[in-house]
Amino acid sequence: MHGHSHAHAHGSSTRAFAAITLINLAYTALEAGYGFATDSLALLSDALHNFGDVLGLGLAWGAAALARRRPTERHTYGWRRATLLSPLANATLLIAFSGALTWEAVRRLGAPPQIPGMPVIVVAAIGIVVNLGAAWFVRDGHANDLNRRGAFLHLVADAAVSLAAVLAGVGMLTLGWSWLDPVTALLVGVVVAAGAFALLRDSFNATMDAVPDSVDRAAVQAFLAAQPGVSAVHHLHIWALGSDEIAMTAHLVRGDSDGHDAFLAGVVHALDQRFGIQHPTLQIEHGATCRQDAHGDAVQHHH
Repeated sequence: MHGHSHAHAHGSSTRAFAAITLINLAYTALEAGYGFATDSLALLSDALHNFGDVLGLGLAWGAAALARRRPTERHTYGWRRATLLSPLANATLLIAFSGALTWEAVRRLGAPPQIPGMPVIVVAAIGIVVNLGAAWFVRDGHANDLNRRGAFLHLVADAAVSLAAVLAGVGMLTLGWSWLDPVTALLVGVVVAAGAFALLRDSFNATMDAVPDSVDRAAVQAFLAAQPGVSAVHHLHIWALGSDEIAMTAHLVRGDSDGHDAFLAGVVHALDQRFGIQHPTLQIEHGATCRQDAHGDAVQHHH
């Protein structure tokens, strides 16, 4: 028996992600352009940080669009897994960029060049407005929608990073502290690298079919083992189908109990409600012909 509970993205959610992705992309291009023009690492590092979030927002947008693609004869799960592979590539790219920026910032600390403070202040101030405006755009439902919550928190954090760049610009303009530019870039580079490493770890685990962080495998096993008539649970596998869908397979040894259809319907519903597992596949075994294999899983013999 198979349980289905698809979480299709609403059109308004798709439009919200599309709008803030494009707005942030336009601002990132503007900030990078001014960063190169003024030779400001603070602006370039903030542009990198924003670019990382544009990639993340683009994924959220893409996930909403990909969820509508129907499975095919060849791609029976559809295209959900693309939302797990893209973060892996994006995290690798961000780590490489932040490494290059950090290296340049450290190199500049010895003899920081003179950076015009006013362009840094103006461009970074625009960033605060853009990011807070975009956060306001996705504020509705961010407490319940993980996709929106992630976007909301990232955008607020971006506004804080832009504020740091503004303060660096003020320091350079009023006090002549040219070292503030590479120091700000260094701090942002560390923030970007830390976030990228976390994303790399999570996306690598997801592509290797690890149990999602939101699911406690031991709790699922205990729940299944405690169901009426179940004497053993084998072959329990839990993995992410995409960024917001979880699949599971399990063999349940249930002796000669009756009412398997009603039993399966109840368990499938409970797995979705309690653990957020929307795609469980459960196999019922009577136990007489099962033995343990080398991994402690059940092997069923067919005569």
